[in-house]
Amino acid sequence: MHPKARIHADPVREVDHFDCLPDSLVLLILNKVEDVRSLGRCYAVSKRLCGLVPLVHDVYVKIDRVVAVDGDAEDTLNLSSPKPRNIFSHFLKLMLLTIIKPFHSMRNPNGTGRPLFPQLSQHSPAQVLRNFTHVRNLRIELPSGDVGTEEGVLLKWRAEYGSTLQNCVILGGTRVDRKPVGGEHEPSLEDNGSMPESFYTNGGLKLRVVWTISSLIAASTRHYLLRSIINDHPTLRSLVLTDADGQGTLCMGAEQLKEFRENQLSASACSNRTQVPACNMKLKYAPYLELPGGMALQGATLVAIKPSPEGSNGGHPNRKEADGFVFGAFDGPFKAAVKALMKRRTYLLEMNGF
Repeated sequence: MHPKARIHADPVREVDHFDCLPDSLVLLILNKVEDVRSLGRCYAVSKRLCGLVPLVHDVYVKIDRVVAVDGDAEDTLNLSSPKPRNIFSHFLKLMLLTIIKPFHSMRNPNGTGRPLFPQLSQHSPAQVLRNFTHVRNLRIELPSGDVGTEEGVLLKWRAEYGSTLQNCVILGGTRVDRKPVGGEHEPSLEDNGSMPESFYTNGGLKLRVVWTISSLIAASTRHYLLRSIINDHPTLRSLVLTDADGQGTLCMGAEQLKEFRENQLSASACSNRTQVPACNMKLKYAPYLELPGGMALQGATLVAIKPSPEGSNGGHPNRKEADGFVFGAFDGPFKAAVKALMKRRTYLLEMNGF
């Protein structure tokens, strides 16, 4: 008696639905990811993603901490070797360490055993970004603001650059408070729309000058650090460099990036930062402002800066465009503060380049 034969059905091959997606749709998904850490992990998943990740258009780099470099080795952003000379020049010798953790131990999925990013021994964001060949919109976030302030002091700035400074707006206040519920602020007798006499005698004007110079140095230092990234990525259309504290933002659009590449960068003689041109400044002041959300700003100050005609490399925006940059510089209650301060009396100042 013959044993019964067993009949086995052919195993059903599972369909990988992800493989059915066209490359254009996968790229659209990767562009929504943005974060360079997550993109690095995607890079190691498969040969297909290994080929698609470098083609993404939108990249976001968050730097968790910075570590100073010892010695004269070439630094991470292609800067020269002299040691920094002031508190803002610490950016000149930075090693950006933690952005590369997801990449550092990865190996190429094609079996060669080589690291995905062999040049990461320098822990450089510029070198990490060189693997992305089609970047159009780049956003970089530093771990903190550059200008030290006392607790409760407000200082925010936004600068627009080409090959040099084009526009800058600074919003400051000696104290940010929560307005008491139901409390009414009695207007100061000195607040008649003009700068009070005490502003000149109690160090108020000097403090605003320090804020202005510090913010311009911070912006020009950030700008100088970006040059290798801009030169390595001709596809860039938008570049934003901000910080986790929300203190300062440097922005460059398509026209500014084009102008940057076409003109020689003017470096400062004293340190590795961009030369700040001679500028005209408009200062507006209010001793007290009530802001939306129950906030109150004391010693509110707005400084709008643009290069003077003899200190610039090109044309200037008209007044409407310049005012538009000022009004659009900040969000939320700080946008309301700018709107209120723009109605105040204007004081004109001039500053030499440095």
